[in-house]
Amino acid sequence: MPRYNPAAIEPKWQAYWEQHATFAAPKMPTGEKLYALDMFPYPSGDGLHVGHPEGYTATDIVCRAARMQGKSVVHPMGFDSFGLPAEEHAIKTGVHPRIQTEKNISTFRRQLKSLGFSYDWGREIATTDVEYFKWTQWIFLQIYDTWFDADLQKGRPIAELPIPPEVAALGAEAVRDYQDERRLAFQSEAPVNWCPALGTVLANEEVIDGKSERGGHPVVRMPLRQWMLRITAYADRLEKDLDGLDWHDGIKALQRNWIGKSTGAEVYFPLPGVQDVLIPDEEGTTESLFVTTEIRVEESLDVYTTRPDTLFGATYMVIAPEHPLIDRLTKKEEAAKVLAYREQAARKSDLERTELSKEKTGVFTGSYAVNPVNEEHIPIWVADYVLASYGTGAIMAVAAHDERDFEFAQQFNLKIIPVVDPGDAVTPEEREEVLAGKRCFSGAGVAINSGKYDGLPTAEFKRQIIADLTEREVGREAVNYKLRDWLFSRQRFWGEPFPILHELDAAGNKTGRVRAVPEDQLPVDLPHLDDFKPHGRPEPPLDKAPAEWLYPVIDGVKYKRETNTMPQWAGSCWYYLRFLDPKNTAAPIDPAIEKAWMPIDLYIGGAEHAVLHLLYARFWHKVLYDRGVVSTVEPFQKLVNQGMILGENNEKMSKSRGNVINPDEVVKEYGADALRLYEMFMGPLEATKPWSMEGVNGVYNFLGRAWRMVIDDRAEEMALSPALTDDAPNANELRILHKTIKAVTEDVAKLSFNTAIARMMEFTNFFTKQERRPRACMEPFILLLAPFAPHMAEELWHALGHAKTLAYEPWTKFDESLIAESTVELAVQVNGKVRGKITVAADADNGTILAAAKAEPKVAEQLAGKTIAQEKVVPGRLVILAVK
Repeated sequence: MPRYNPAAIEPKWQAYWEQHATFAAPKMPTGEKLYALDMFPYPSGDGLHVGHPEGYTATDIVCRAARMQGKSVVHPMGFDSFGLPAEEHAIKTGVHPRIQTEKNISTFRRQLKSLGFSYDWGREIATTDVEYFKWTQWIFLQIYDTWFDADLQKGRPIAELPIPPEVAALGAEAVRDYQDERRLAFQSEAPVNWCPALGTVLANEEVIDGKSERGGHPVVRMPLRQWMLRITAYADRLEKDLDGLDWHDGIKALQRNWIGKSTGAEVYFPLPGVQDVLIPDEEGTTESLFVTTEIRVEESLDVYTTRPDTLFGATYMVIAPEHPLIDRLTKKEEAAKVLAYREQAARKSDLERTELSKEKTGVFTGSYAVNPVNEEHIPIWVADYVLASYGTGAIMAVAAHDERDFEFAQQFNLKIIPVVDPGDAVTPEEREEVLAGKRCFSGAGVAINSGKYDGLPTAEFKRQIIADLTEREVGREAVNYKLRDWLFSRQRFWGEPFPILHELDAAGNKTGRVRAVPEDQLPVDLPHLDDFKPHGRPEPPLDKAPAEWLYPVIDGVKYKRETNTMPQWAGSCWYYLRFLDPKNTAAPIDPAIEKAWMPIDLYIGGAEHAVLHLLYARFWHKVLYDRGVVSTVEPFQKLVNQGMILGENNEKMSKSRGNVINPDEVVKEYGADALRLYEMFMGPLEATKPWSMEGVNGVYNFLGRAWRMVIDDRAEEMALSPALTDDAPNANELRILHKTIKAVTEDVAKLSFNTAIARMMEFTNFFTKQERRPRACMEPFILLLAPFAPHMAEELWHALGHAKTLAYEPWTKFDESLIAESTVELAVQVNGKVRGKITVAADADNGTILAAAKAEPKVAEQLAGKTIAQEKVVPGRLVILAVK
């Protein structure tokens, strides 16, 4: 019997699409184009879970509808396949990570194809493909060859960097040093998160509570030679260019907060030479102590502050444990305490150090700085809530007007001087506490205890003090960013090798000079290793590579290859470009193809990538734009973040909770179309929602009803339903059809897939009850259903006598004139309760509507013997009657 059987239908049409390359995109678009992209997955050993297909189904619906609407569509898929899990597996098993990675990719590909996604599989890429990371390396070399012209706000070739005459006079080596210091890709001794157990440096986001996110291993902070990318040079453009993007405001806010642009002042606090300093003792008296220091008098401790108006309230300073001056600032008698404190801080992540709720810790260095506005000598402390990577790595502490400084001052009994009168911004009692130094106030107000500036409002004070600091050359106006330069090295084997060579001297030691691998020698492939185990030292595993790979000789000079590898982010920074021209052997992308297809019209992925992936990819894109490789300023014009799908217990899906749903199991029992339809019917695309197998069953039942509208499931062989007719539809049937077409068309455009499905369910419910079902209504409905449930739609289309796929059938259009209702149903409310319903002509006037409402039998009972105090018609919805 021809019942709805997805197990037979779905493989049949998947094979058809693959055999006919149904969804192969044209090389160049003709007419209106749509580039729709999913954030490509990391191919883990666990395969897909039901959270993955949510976003993929959304883009697939849009793409299938767009093809039917006559657009040129490119919809690719690939794999972000470098990553630490594959390397850890290799360490445990001795099996090369490529073997396990390709096995995982095969599983992912099979699962994705089983869900009927209309990807152009001819464009598939994996970031681990050697021919792919050849161009990742090439892009790195473009970044390495670029400096940022702050005046033009543009990246330019390093050969165009103006060399000051005094540098040029020192010779070629000095010029080379000058260039290297300004490249967008540079080496730096940077404090990093070193995890001995994993044998690698971790990014900040990979460290949670001082331990590695993966495995929970202890992490320590230590300086290490690293490759950095100067993303900070592009901070202003990354922030400003968000304005022109069609992204959710919340995602833009996350990006802006990460960039963290602020305007304030850089202030120079002189560090005194040998002099007498008055230090309060424990009893509050003072005694003269002779403080010695090796710091030169002309040196200063520079701070960045957004509140230069509070300078008169700066009573101490705090430097980060990694501050470059810390050794010289620490007095001999405090050295042991400072050293112990720095070791303690090295075991904490940046997040732990800056957490507002944590108890403040710190130690005194024994040194002092001079406040430039009042010549006061103030103590310098070291504390971990100050980060070396933000601002200057030092702060002026204004305890009365900064919550962290206030808590620190209370913890260590330091002076608190209020310099901002909050006025009526707080209660009178709170104001008294602020003025007494017993409560912190961080808002704006009026200056007090600030000399000639007393009485100035905060904004005016800021303007004046910055001008005065600049005139006295003890400060200047400054813009600062929380964004830090991108730590771009990993001590791993399974990553893209850097196309960089380190020059060696006759003794085999690095000279400090590096050179790029010539472009004609790309790609630099990964070498053979006998084992993948880390040394337990910060040196990368590639240090164990065979000598013939590790030590190339060029023009008689011996080099050592860079043995760090690139982070997993590298491959995902530009994959959207390679999808457009994946077989190009001469360039990462043909300029004409890039110009025709970019930017991406719809980019869908998880909100967990709302900051870093998007920020890093936008940065790479802007460098490529500056260097003429791409024609668009931004890569992702429209971004949508799908919501998380929770387990049936309303908790995040995870192995440990035992609530992970494998899509293979759902497809086996209900079919891919039911899975696709259910994930879109659960709720708004961007909402978080729990999984329900009952919900899947409900959607499956809907598909069964839709099937039976067209197919006679009681027949022995495949046959159309006897209710199907070639007769013309009547006015009511046309109204239902065109209402559905209009709603689904508009909902797909708005990505409101759940409401589109609800409209199609209403259509099915209506026609299931009809004795006749005009083919002129069924065929347009099948075309509407096709983007959502493509396998069943293809089968029904074929059953109706069509020989070709419906993938490119014209999208059905609605006629507004056929949608107008001839009658309308209104609820009748008496004293706030619905007592009945009436049906009236759609163009009936209020008098007619009220008369019909009062005549309705159940309503008439409520009105009998009573006086009507109020009567009102809400057009198209209800009648309101109030009686006494």
